Amino acid sequence: MDTLIEHWTARISEAASAGGKLAIRGGGSKSFYGGPEDGEALDVGGYRGIVAYEPTELVVTARAGTPLTELAATLAEKGQWLAFEPPYFGPAATVGGMLASGLSGPRRQAVGAVRDFVLGVKLLNGLGEVLSFGGQVMKNVAGYDVPRLIAGSLGTLGVVLEVSLKVLPLPVAEKSLRFALDEAAALRRLNQWGGRPLPISASAWHDGILTLRLSGAAAAVAAAQRTLAGEVLEDAEAAAFWSSLREQTHAFFAGDAPLWRLSLPSVAPPQAFGPTLIEWGGAQRWLRAGDATAIRAAATQAGGHATLFRANDALKTAVGVFQPLTEPLARIHRNLKRAFDPQAVFNPGRLYPGL
Repeated sequence: MDTLIEHWTARISEAASAGGKLAIRGGGSKSFYGGPEDGEALDVGGYRGIVAYEPTELVVTARAGTPLTELAATLAEKGQWLAFEPPYFGPAATVGGMLASGLSGPRRQAVGAVRDFVLGVKLLNGLGEVLSFGGQVMKNVAGYDVPRLIAGSLGTLGVVLEVSLKVLPLPVAEKSLRFALDEAAALRRLNQWGGRPLPISASAWHDGILTLRLSGAAAAVAAAQRTLAGEVLEDAEAAAFWSSLREQTHAFFAGDAPLWRLSLPSVAPPQAFGPTLIEWGGAQRWLRAGDATAIRAAATQAGGHATLFRANDALKTAVGVFQPLTEPLARIHRNLKRAFDPQAVFNPGRLYPGL
């Protein structure tokens, strides 16, 4: 494995000296996300394997090229998992891609995002230096903010080598319920339920149907089911439904129309731009098509932001993938980029081109 790091260090030095660019590539399952890749591919998928796993400590450390399927299988043997349900978007998904994309699945509303589970990270920066931040214990505080910073950075700050993650036990019981509600009524209901001690682990509204998942102790799930009523889904149907949301194989995500992801306060009113799917208790809203200027203005007015999640490169280039940063945030972004990658070698266009 040291030979791989030496090879990558040499590639980084060559690119920095020649003014070249490197596009970090692991499994490629999330290459659609973010701005168009710019630079020569740097394949890092070969750096793989679980380095350490302590089930009693609820901590696992894995190299970035480790397939998510391999990690999930290892954790499942001990009755544990990555509770934020990271999307795979294909069998080639890796631990590094999970961290770099920063994406979380349906359970994010209950347990937190990927960054909340990252304890430590080992990184190869733009100077060819191997840096370590955080650690392998949940109470560690030294360098703790940097691993969270890497989550969602899309490979713009360096090559992720290893990640230490907090894991959790699998739920003892789960049950999914459905309710016939329009969008406004569903949002009201979700916010009402969100203020009560209910074991809600996921929610989704689309086309007049609100689906709710309850997870936890068997007694708690049964009590909540009696309280909420609703149509009960068969376990297999429920599992397939939540998987289709996580992996975006649900019919809503089919087709070539641009897919927008809005991050909003859960109490924000319906955003009437077109077909909509709502998750995370109202905080994550997916839209198909729509005008970029109008969508981003509405998201800002509602107290959130809008991301062009899936689209062709021409549209990404024309309107930008991510909501433009205000100058204070842009300055922070520039300073971070200079600190980790002073020659701007890594994926310069994936986040905010030109900064």
